[in-house]
Amino acid sequence: MTLTQASGAPGDKPLVSLAIPVLNEQDNLDALYGRLVALAERMADRCDLEFVFTDNHSEDATWARLGQLAAADTRVKAIRFSKNFGFQRSILANYMHARGDAIMQIDADLQDPPELLEQFFERWQAGYHVVYGVRKKRQEGPLLNAFRRVGYWAIDRLSDHSIPRDVGDFRLVDRRVVTALLKIRTPNPYLRGMIADLGFRQVGIEYERSARVAGDSKFGVARLIKLGLTAVFNHSTVPLRLASAAGIAMILLSVLGALYYIALRLLQPDLPRGLASIHILVLFGIGLQSLLLGIVGEYLLRVYLMLRGEPVAIVENALNFDTNEIRL
Repeated sequence: MTLTQASGAPGDKPLVSLAIPVLNEQDNLDALYGRLVALAERMADRCDLEFVFTDNHSEDATWARLGQLAAADTRVKAIRFSKNFGFQRSILANYMHARGDAIMQIDADLQDPPELLEQFFERWQAGYHVVYGVRKKRQEGPLLNAFRRVGYWAIDRLSDHSIPRDVGDFRLVDRRVVTALLKIRTPNPYLRGMIADLGFRQVGIEYERSARVAGDSKFGVARLIKLGLTAVFNHSTVPLRLASAAGIAMILLSVLGALYYIALRLLQPDLPRGLASIHILVLFGIGLQSLLLGIVGEYLLRVYLMLRGEPVAIVENALNFDTNEIRL
């Protein structure tokens, strides 16, 4: 049985939702919408499409333009948040409101080609539950490219489960994956890691990422570092275990140091006492303890935020949604 047949009565076309988070993307919306409409026409014999936008409280004319598109095309749906809740939460909110049998997440800047949905769709029909794009080439500087590669490598190595490298949030996921994903409670989602940890049948497709068509990138080095730290603290116990390893190492160093000074005192009784070595050891110990307390604090912060039970986002306005369809 194919996934198409499993989603409804025999012969029914599946619905694929294109989930698109936006933030100040007024200059990209028309070009994006044009390509989405062309894609829908090209795939009309295989599936139906809907376009679900989540606006992270844009400060330009993004929401006004979405209103125009939604008024002219009922396939365009959009929700606007009361403030900027972050990129990962925006994607998660999109998953919560998409109705499709499969959901494809894509950025509004057209760096990831929406036309790749045709290949994603074929893999989905073949039985894969997650199909993700693997970036084999980026239109970025060599230093930023190297920084990203090192980051992907570090996250994968530190994570308790394998996370695909050179993979962003450009993916297609089956409805069963979304259902499982929405059962996970986390205040700071890192969706690449969460989806990788769920299992299911997953496959990657290589593609070349294009340069941004218009507007400025929302991801600078600082935000990349913050996202990387979220990935590590959400999907790795290595930092916590570092405390135990560091404690054992310090005990061993202290024992070796004590033996060294005892032997030195026996061999050279007149050797004056050295304050420098004591000061260095004390300062090193204080610095190490502060580092380890900071790591433990990061995990405690996540527990605290989870217990607060904050919503993924708060909806300020919605387009082409019924009231009972809003889940935030």
